[in-house]
Amino acid sequence: MEIFILSFAALFSVINPLGTVPIFVGLTQENTIKERNVIAFFTAIYVLTILLLSFYLGQYILSFFGISLDALKIAGGLIIASSGFALLTGKFSEHKGMKQREKDDAFNRSEISLTPLAIPMLAGPGTISLLISYQQTYADISQQLFIIGAILCVSVGIYFILKGAHYIVKLMGASGINALSRIIGFIVIAIGVQYILSVVVVLFGIPN
Repeated sequence: MEIFILSFAALFSVINPLGTVPIFVGLTQENTIKERNVIAFFTAIYVLTILLLSFYLGQYILSFFGISLDALKIAGGLIIASSGFALLTGKFSEHKGMKQREKDDAFNRSEISLTPLAIPMLAGPGTISLLISYQQTYADISQQLFIIGAILCVSVGIYFILKGAHYIVKLMGASGINALSRIIGFIVIAIGVQYILSVVVVLFGIPN
């Protein structure tokens, strides 16, 4: 259960579906409630698929390119920390590749569930590297089941958050979401730094 809680908290913080709420609201402003629900549902399905594929196929990608787990943790930690910094500075959309030009293009597309919502807004490189490292660290089947459960719960949470995105914006307001994103950003930076420190401790034999 501890693995489930830790992996759920880490995944939810790194994915940060609340940070995607303003983008979702902007992209679905002209859609009906039914259409928004469908977009939210397929976004969650796409994210679930991407996360599961990353978790199970990531090790083969590492083997193919000859990348060690320590190298992945350092790279992933840097990516995760930079994502957290983007949240703290209010540049999360730009960090995820959603500049104004991409936003304008997304308005003219009928299918936005896969991109830009699922990729890169939610299932970004930080999330993918985090899951690959989990797969390498937790080899026991029972441990992996807890992580899969966390992935499912996060995906369900994404669906309900996006489904109620317009209500969340009305309730919290843009400033409230921004403040919450900055708090999550600090947590995300800490997760990234912890990943890097875990490698440094092993490589240099520093006691915990």
